[in-house]
Amino acid sequence: MRLLVIGNGMAGARLLGEVRARDKDIEVTVLGAESRQPYNRVLLSNVLAGSSGPDQVRLLDPTWYGEHDVEAHLGTRAVQIDRQTRTVTAADGRRFPYDVLVLATGSQAVVPPIPGAGRALPFRTLDDCRAILADSRGSARAVVIGGGLLGIEAARGLAGRGLPVTLLHLAGHLMERQLDAEAGLVLGETLAGLGVDIRTGVSAAEILPEGVRLDDGSLVEGDLVVLACGVRPETELAVQAGLEVRRGVVVDDELRTDDPAVFAIGECAEHDGVVYGLVAPAWEQAAVAADVITGAAKDARYRGSRQVTRLKAKSVELAAMGETHLTEEHAEVVRFSHRATGTYRKLVIRDGRLVGAILLGESAAVGTLTQLYDRGAPLPGDRAGLLFPGLAGTAVADSPVRMPDSAKVCQCNNVTKGQIRACWESGARDATAVAAATRATTGCGTCRDAVEGIVGWLCEQEGVSA
Repeated sequence: MRLLVIGNGMAGARLLGEVRARDKDIEVTVLGAESRQPYNRVLLSNVLAGSSGPDQVRLLDPTWYGEHDVEAHLGTRAVQIDRQTRTVTAADGRRFPYDVLVLATGSQAVVPPIPGAGRALPFRTLDDCRAILADSRGSARAVVIGGGLLGIEAARGLAGRGLPVTLLHLAGHLMERQLDAEAGLVLGETLAGLGVDIRTGVSAAEILPEGVRLDDGSLVEGDLVVLACGVRPETELAVQAGLEVRRGVVVDDELRTDDPAVFAIGECAEHDGVVYGLVAPAWEQAAVAADVITGAAKDARYRGSRQVTRLKAKSVELAAMGETHLTEEHAEVVRFSHRATGTYRKLVIRDGRLVGAILLGESAAVGTLTQLYDRGAPLPGDRAGLLFPGLAGTAVADSPVRMPDSAKVCQCNNVTKGQIRACWESGARDATAVAAATRATTGCGTCRDAVEGIVGWLCEQEGVSA
């Protein structure tokens, strides 16, 4: 079998590893539009903030392809799919045959149709990140357009480097898709305390050399303008090939398109009407597709993913999951807000189960609530204990001592405490060794403290050095 993968980003690279873990003999070729090795796009905000270097967010070593017998063509953009001859043509004219084709083309940054948009820099790729950093060194002030995840991470990263930043957002509060109005307000106040000037309910009319002109005629000064206005699934190849495309490339529970020889995974795929923009669903899809393609588990099916959004911005702790906008008319809602400390916690409960939550500010409850949401497990009657672990004798599930081995520590890679314990018993003595064995911490990175805590606790119990 000849397997051809278009896209060498987080979904495509993960698929390569999943396929090779199941089958050593399939002929595998991957085409990557970017000339560099695949990297963790989720952690680009760390590169922008200076807390990580480009090499620290790399997903695969340069030697990986040769060691795993994968033919990789980096800097090679696919431009046409011929489903009749089962070939893919690249921009340089080369043609690549396939028996099975997987589209992992991801998304592209949305550039709003406003005058002067070409003067701004998008924030989507590692090259974008480097361009922003290069321009920031000679800039006096930055403006970021877009108050979603990427925009907030970009603004926080630039502010952390000492550059005054104004964040512009069209909606009435930040991250309106994931947060309710009060949570958006508390988040805005937290960012303001970190040096980011927040302007919500405003629309950019034009980007000028001296800044951004708003619809009301006012000017927001800035000689560096960054666009973070969302992403759009990259579906052009699929459209040209005549595959069914709505918002994304439509796939079934096997991740197949309407052509049985063509699969799609990650941000370009639409399953059951949903296009996922998070890493965990993409990796879950990669595992199912690998099972189906290799025959390792012919009955494998993708049934959708539970979405947990984590903000990766220094000094800002935020997790949002599920149906966060439901009110008391439709669900039981438990909330706590303390704006002075940047704390907001909200639980949305239906039929005794957690269907949504917002956790803003440092909280030991994140791990427990994420597990309860992910499993759809019945909740204990003590709602206050869920928001404030440790009150009234409530066990703190984030503590390695009390966390059961079945507890999921790394949501992105589905790694449990028991698997981490098994790695430790096999000789892993730090988070890096655990990551090499289980992939824990290599997704959004927010579980690293928990992994280090478990490894440290195990070392303490046995009296060995971490």
